[in-house]
Amino acid sequence: MLNNSDSPDSIVGCSRADLSDCGHSQAACSIGNFPTFCVLWLLISFSLSGCATLPEDYPRTTTTAFQEYLETSVGQLFEETAEQHPGESGFAIIRHGRKAFTARIALTELAEKSLDVQYYIWEVDATGRILAERLVQAADRGVRVRILVDDINLAGRDALVASMDAHPNIEIRIFNPFANRDTRMFDFLVDLKRINHRMHNKLMVMDNAVAIVGGRNIGNHYFGVATDANFRDLDIAAAGPVVRDTSRVFDHFWNGDWAVPIAALVKRPYTEADLKAFREIVRERIEEEKYPYPLDQDVDDLKSELAVIREQFIWAPGQIVWDDPAAIREGITEGVMIQNLFRKADTLQSEVLIESAYFVTQDKAFEAVKKLTERGVRVRVLTNSLASNDVVAAHAGHAKRRKQLIENGMELYELRPDAGAVRQRVISGKSKAALHTKALVFDRESVFIGSFNLDPRSASINTEAGLYVESP
Repeated sequence: MLNNSDSPDSIVGCSRADLSDCGHSQAACSIGNFPTFCVLWLLISFSLSGCATLPEDYPRTTTTAFQEYLETSVGQLFEETAEQHPGESGFAIIRHGRKAFTARIALTELAEKSLDVQYYIWEVDATGRILAERLVQAADRGVRVRILVDDINLAGRDALVASMDAHPNIEIRIFNPFANRDTRMFDFLVDLKRINHRMHNKLMVMDNAVAIVGGRNIGNHYFGVATDANFRDLDIAAAGPVVRDTSRVFDHFWNGDWAVPIAALVKRPYTEADLKAFREIVRERIEEEKYPYPLDQDVDDLKSELAVIREQFIWAPGQIVWDDPAAIREGITEGVMIQNLFRKADTLQSEVLIESAYFVTQDKAFEAVKKLTERGVRVRVLTNSLASNDVVAAHAGHAKRRKQLIENGMELYELRPDAGAVRQRVISGKSKAALHTKALVFDRESVFIGSFNLDPRSASINTEAGLYVESP
C-alpha cells in the first residue's frame, strides 16, 4: 500500500505503508490494489520519460568518525567517569519527547568537531527545520556534519536537501536512492527487490563522545509537538566505548555503495546562493510555526547541568546491535536482530516485557511464546490498537494472530488512543496517543532499545539498530 505519510510541505513524502514508520493518509495508487487509471498513467509516463538508472561515476570520499574525542570538552567530561568503569559504557533513558528533542539540539551546540546523523524519516515541520538550522549553525563553527537519511520519504525534496549539502562542512548521503527522482512509482514496478530494503536506523553521534539511539525519527509527532497525534517513544543516550562502536556502524553505512551523495542525484551543482536561500526559508518558517516549548532555555538548562547528568548515567556492559545492509540486500530469512532475540529467549528465566509499535508475529514466534510460557516465563506485550495504529496494514497482520498468541500464554495489551495517563505524561494537549516505542526487557536484568519492531520488515527486510544493555 502506498501512504503519503506527511504533509506536502514535508521533507518526507510518499511511501508504502509497510515501508513506513508513520503513514497518516492513503494515496490514490496502491501496490496490490492498483486502480486502472494509475496503471495507465504510469505506462504513459514511463513511455515518455524512459527508465532512469542510478549514477555510477561521481565524486565520493571515504570518511570515518572523528577519533580524538578526548580533545573535546564533552569527551573529557565523560572520560573522567568512564575510567572508573573499565569495560563499561554509560547509559540514560530519554522517555519524553520534549527532553528528547532538547537533547538532540544540545548536541548540535555542544559539538566541537563532528556530528553524525542517521535517520529513516526527517520531516520538514517545526522540529525538522529547527534541527536542520542548528546543524548548519554547527557547520558554520567548523563542525563536520555527516547526514545519512533513507530515501523512502524524500520525494520532491532533492533541491532542499542539496541546498543544505552546499555548505562546505556538511555532506548528505541518501540510502538506497530511487533512480526515478520525479516518478518514483516506476522503481516500485521495475526495481522493487532493491528499493524494498530500507534503512530504518535512528541515531545521532556527537564528537564520537555521546550518542542518542532509539525509536524516534525527526518530526513533530516524535517529540510531543504535533496537535493532532503524538507518539509514545523511547531513546537511550550513551557515553563511553559503545559510542565508538556506534560510530563504526555509522561509518559502515556511510561508506557503503548503498549511500549515494545527494550531489550525485541532482541535475545541477548547488551553491552558496542556494544555501543562503535555504537559510532564509527555514528561518522564516521556524518563526511562523512557533515551537511550543522554550527551546533555547531548555538547551541552556541541559548544558548547565551536564556534569549532573553525567553522574546520573548508569554504567554497565552494553553493545550496539545492527543489521548489515549487505546481508539484507542479499536476501536473508532472518536479520541479526531477530536471531539475537530468539537466542536470548532461550536463556530467559522469569519474564520478557515487549513494547513494539508494530507487532506482527510469524510461525516461529508462536512456538517460542508457547515454549516460554510452558516453562513459566511470563510474556507481556504492549502494542498499538487499531484506533492508535498509524499503519492499518500492520494492525491487520497483528489482529489475525492475537487469539493464538493469547492461547499460547501471552499477556497482550493494546494502547488506547485516548489513554489519559499517556496523554498527561507523554502527549501534549488533546492530541491522539499512539505507540512508536521499540523496547524489550529481559528478566528485568537487561534491555534493548532501538528501531526494531517485531514484524517481518524489521526481521529480514529493513536494516535496524539499537543498544543492548545488561543492567537491572
